[in-house]
Amino acid sequence: MNPDPALLDRIAASVADGFADQVAHTQALVRFPSTRGNEQAIQDFVFRSFRDRGLAMDRFDIDRALIEAHPGGAPVTPEHSDAPIVVGIHRPRTEAGRSLILQAHVDVVPPGPADLWTRGPFDPACEGDWLYGRGGADMKAGHAANLFALDALRRIGLQPAATVTVQSVVEEESTGNGALMTHLRGYRADAVLIPEPEEEMLVRANTGVLWFQVEVRGQPVHVREMGSGANAIDATYRVIGALRELEARWNEDRAGRPHFEAEAHPINLNIGKIEGGDWASSVPAWCRIDCRIALYPGIAAAQAAREVEAAVAAFARTDRFLSNSPPRVTFNGFHAEGYVLPEGSEAEAVLGRAHRAATGSALRSFMTAGYLDTRVHALYDKVPALCYGPISENIHGFDERVSLRSLARITTAMALFIAEWCGTEPA
Repeated sequence: MNPDPALLDRIAASVADGFADQVAHTQALVRFPSTRGNEQAIQDFVFRSFRDRGLAMDRFDIDRALIEAHPGGAPVTPEHSDAPIVVGIHRPRTEAGRSLILQAHVDVVPPGPADLWTRGPFDPACEGDWLYGRGGADMKAGHAANLFALDALRRIGLQPAATVTVQSVVEEESTGNGALMTHLRGYRADAVLIPEPEEEMLVRANTGVLWFQVEVRGQPVHVREMGSGANAIDATYRVIGALRELEARWNEDRAGRPHFEAEAHPINLNIGKIEGGDWASSVPAWCRIDCRIALYPGIAAAQAAREVEAAVAAFARTDRFLSNSPPRVTFNGFHAEGYVLPEGSEAEAVLGRAHRAATGSALRSFMTAGYLDTRVHALYDKVPALCYGPISENIHGFDERVSLRSLARITTAMALFIAEWCGTEPA
């Protein structure tokens, strides 16, 4: 069933009428430097935004014991955010339609050196079709779209005829524990929509992710006697070589894996951070690297962790120094399995109709080799988990930006999706 043309026109016009406010709200979100552990202020702002719209409110902390007892939970380290999860609930007069979760995260990755940005990373600016700022695309534009899609319906006198749960989570960029906590809190729905910046496409398959740290200890001596010492930084580079060999083996294993076998390099190992040594004239006694590697759907994070440990241990046994001083591997973040979204769900069909009505083109799907919170709902709720959002550039990079025209189209498609999936009743 295609969207009613008259309703489509009303919804599109309503999105346009509210779009200036939507952009301003997105900019307000971007102004919060909500890196990991610094999301309390933005979550207070989100709480007020939800409450002011008349949503029933829930705010709760991440429960470490529950997370650690769940197979999809990641380690809760000292760096883990202690900011709350914020949830707003729309309850209809009559529960006539299908329920929905709209979810977004407020945490952003660090901006890096400020002098590499054209403008301040937390000073959002619009230039042409682009809204610039750290987190504007990933994913504060989608966070605002969740609210403003509902606002667009309300502006024309309609509201969903089913329960809609709007969730604002943390820890998406480092563990996925925020989204998992909403599941452990008991929130469920017939479908989930997460408007990450996915180029106006639907994510069909998503890798799992594993974070780990490798620490090497050396033997410090003065550089004049460095032949008698053991350079921990040099040894760490040898360990990285062994990890690259593991990455290559995992990429060679892509044959027969739907959505991955045609990709040249679906499994990416990133050496994201390195630190070590204490003095330029001392042979370094220590070195530590922080790493991230992807996993195929169906590979448990625990299994992948064992393979990483085994690869490092096997290499260390062949190394003259490391055989006597084995590296230590710890898992300190993502410990998440990937997923494949089954084709043919009614939720996907409804989104496809909404997308075509809003954009004039058919909805395409693709594989993305990164983490998405939709894994929680796909793997543990067993419901259609739709990740779909606007066109962007440079997410996690400098001058991160989101297309405003695309954001308007996506918000229109989301409002149409909500109207058909949940049904409508007078606001």
